[in-house]
Amino acid sequence: MATVPPGIRLLVSFDRDQWYRALTFILTFLLYTSFHLSRKPISIVKSELHKNCSSVNELATIVSSGSGSGQPPSLPSLHTDMDCSWKPFDKKNYKQLLGTMDYSFLCAYAVGMYLSGIIGERLPIRLFLTVGMLTSGLFTCLFGLGYVYNIHNLGFYIFVQVANGLVQTTGWPSVVTCISNWFGKGRRGLIMGLWNSHTSVGNILGSLIAGYWVSSNWGMSFIVPGIIIAVMGVICFFFLIEHPNDLKSMHAQSSSPGKSQVPSKSWTGVNGQTEMYMQYKDNKTQSYDTELLLPRDSVCVPAQPVVVVKRESEPSAISFMGALRIPGVIEFSLCLLFAKLVSYTFLFWLPLYITKAAHLDAKKAGDLSTLFDVGGIVGGILAGVISDKLGKRATTCAVMLLLAAPTLYGFSMISEFGLGPTIGMLLVCGCLVNGPYSLITTAVSADLGTHKSLKGNARALSTVTAIIDGTGSVGAALGPLLAGVLSAGGWDRVFYMLMTADFLALLLLLRLVSKELTSTKSRPISAVELKEH
Repeated sequence: MATVPPGIRLLVSFDRDQWYRALTFILTFLLYTSFHLSRKPISIVKSELHKNCSSVNELATIVSSGSGSGQPPSLPSLHTDMDCSWKPFDKKNYKQLLGTMDYSFLCAYAVGMYLSGIIGERLPIRLFLTVGMLTSGLFTCLFGLGYVYNIHNLGFYIFVQVANGLVQTTGWPSVVTCISNWFGKGRRGLIMGLWNSHTSVGNILGSLIAGYWVSSNWGMSFIVPGIIIAVMGVICFFFLIEHPNDLKSMHAQSSSPGKSQVPSKSWTGVNGQTEMYMQYKDNKTQSYDTELLLPRDSVCVPAQPVVVVKRESEPSAISFMGALRIPGVIEFSLCLLFAKLVSYTFLFWLPLYITKAAHLDAKKAGDLSTLFDVGGIVGGILAGVISDKLGKRATTCAVMLLLAAPTLYGFSMISEFGLGPTIGMLLVCGCLVNGPYSLITTAVSADLGTHKSLKGNARALSTVTAIIDGTGSVGAALGPLLAGVLSAGGWDRVFYMLMTADFLALLLLLRLVSKELTSTKSRPISAVELKEH
């Protein structure tokens, strides 16, 4: 008899629950990757919406002047603003117009996140996420159709950005809730640190896809990502499993086909989540109490075969104020506001800063700036592993924020270093800046969303996650805006602003850090006994 191949032995060594966990991990990873993939094209297409028309006209002038005085200077007249820019972004205030689209999306995203968490808690997550992805695909394609149908109305593009920002808020609370339902607290930091790399993967894929069509047909730079996120929405509808209990219900129904369920006596289970009841194998509705109380020696009662099964009761939705009262939610939300302010300022301004400070061309600066995202992936995983080991989420974030401030100051002197030290500084900055941001938006949000005060109400995780990330998105909108204003007076002012934001984020965590350090239990902050403010 031939031996079983080692690959097959590896596959069968995993039980059914482990396969479903792997499916949920991969599927939610790909779902949120498609969200970021559809957000990236706008940053790539900006250079096509407004080109350097002066260089085109100068070239045309040189060609026409070299053709002789007898030739009419017709070539320069062909190169109008319309030839090298897309109206209405062909004006001198194009930076403000392009910035308006960014802020429209980010502000709509920040406002919509609060609403999305509350709505998502009251709807099936699979359906909520599916609708969000389909509508996001629609609005992403709609932006690209502006090129196809030659639309030059600024209001059209602003409307599409606002609408897309609102519907994209369905993504984060939903995927975090699903991944948290499937993975417990023991290794949550490590799992979510790895899982959170979908942000960088989506950004990279979005850049490659948008860059392929940006010069020839920038409309396709939006249409293709829009189709991708819509297709992933369909896949979400068919395959996403919100909670492991959904599978248990399915197997319980399939294991007893044709048996009627007549609940006649129920007991409230753990945390009010589960009920036990009697299920008769025929259609009789004999009272359970009567069956137990009648004396067996005087009255003959036909014995009815029963099966004890579990029924999941729907937990009540948590209110917005109820979520805010969970110990740690306010502190981590405000901390994320400043942490995300720093991260998104780097996201929007880092390539331009490298171009000016290190005297590199745009392509090299863009390639070099990706190292910041690489460091962010490492930082997210490192923060998760350390916080799992110590059981202290707030302390882990605080230490990284403390180290980030002097690193930012060193990075502000990038022009004095060579290429090698610059690469090292980019990796370290990405690690320390994105580490706390990644940890708070994933493991910390999941811990707080499953706080013991919620009594097992896992659906509240959607609201808690939305509050934390929504507050952080306010900082994401403010950071690039402040950087644009302050950079006019010198890049030093921008870095002073970033260091101040890191310092404020650190201050907001001091109470939680004190609680963790004085606690004798090595558990995440959500499980630590915290007193009310």
